[in-house]
Amino acid sequence: QVQVVESGGGLVQAGGSLTVSCAASGSIFSIHHMGWYRQAPGKQRELVARIFAHGATYYEDSVKGRFTISRDNLKNTVYLQMNSLKTEDTAVYYCDVDGLLTSPGLNRPRPFDSWGQGTQVTVSS
Repeated sequence: QVQVVESGGGLVQAGGSLTVSCAASGSIFSIHHMGWYRQAPGKQRELVARIFAHGATYYEDSVKGRFTISRDNLKNTVYLQMNSLKTEDTAVYYCDVDGLLTSPGLNRPRPFDSWGQGTQVTVSS
């Protein structure tokens, strides 16, 4: 199976910067895209940024110009560099990884969609 582990969350003052990381491991055949979602108290989970295997990226409007998503394909790791943080960026940030996995019992790779446990990002005023 595939495990996803986030790291790097914490407390930062408004205007500051923080980088969160996410590493996927396990029986990975290939990764199609990796992304970051966030969920603030009382709100729905929303997609913040996503990066595809070929390098294309997507950003939610409120983070454009402030957040940068990148990935290390050799390490199956994705990073989210967050600059000019605002109090409204406070949330639990979750990593999502989509791709194909393989195992000895499978005739061919099959799709997977795995999530991490989340990492708290708190921006103080």
